[in-house]
Amino acid sequence: MFADLDLSKRLESAEGHACAQFADSRRRQFPDSGGEWMECAGAYAVFDTVDSPVTQTFGLGVFEELTTESLDRIEQFFAGHRAPVFLEMSPHAGVAAFDLLCTRGYRPVEFSNVMYRPVDNPTVGPPANVSVRIAGDSDSDLWTRVSARGWAQEQPELLEFLLGFGTIFTGRTDTVCFLAEVDGQPGAAGALCIHDGVALFAGSATVPELRRRGLQSALLHARMRYAFDSGCDIAEIVVHPGSDSQRNAERKGFRIAYTRTKWKLSV
Repeated sequence: MFADLDLSKRLESAEGHACAQFADSRRRQFPDSGGEWMECAGAYAVFDTVDSPVTQTFGLGVFEELTTESLDRIEQFFAGHRAPVFLEMSPHAGVAAFDLLCTRGYRPVEFSNVMYRPVDNPTVGPPANVSVRIAGDSDSDLWTRVSARGWAQEQPELLEFLLGFGTIFTGRTDTVCFLAEVDGQPGAAGALCIHDGVALFAGSATVPELRRRGLQSALLHARMRYAFDSGCDIAEIVVHPGSDSQRNAERKGFRIAYTRTKWKLSV
């Protein structure tokens, strides 16, 4: 399995599909939200809300050559929602695509490492006092609270936003949510988004008081087993370069496929 253009297409498509389903979930729960997505030049352009991190494109330039016509259509899509234009770009889009963005007034605002590994069936189980289960409909609020508390430790002012974000997350199509418990106490949440044989590992967080208890490893093993049983062949995770999340992923056999750049239209 090589980190080439074909792999980039699959990974970008999986994440774009997951974000498109997130926008659909928000629209189902909040019909007035305006959540919407479209395909353009083989890529996904997603509008969730104006301030949502989901509002951006995925896969632009890897399925078709990036053109001024494609950019015109994408910019009109976001302008119609009065949203900023953010483009997640794989380096496999090529130098010419990045040069076109520069001439159009885009600037880089973020990097992320897209990581992958083959899916296998884990043979090592969690410690005896740790268990993982799939969160059912009745667990939606619990999953959301655990996830929000885990993510909000560094930015407590975002707790309310994260609580709303998690509710939409659990309602997304093609997504399975997992809860990890230690001694019967829910302490970590994670999700798995499946598309075209790719299992996207997302949304993992542990509440502060239960960290370093093996919950994240148990979550990863449970999701990997589910992906294996579902016929997936590639596992994907997206992390900030050099982060704890990247180091943890590398310990679990993930490796970097490429470093992605997020561009913002600044004029």
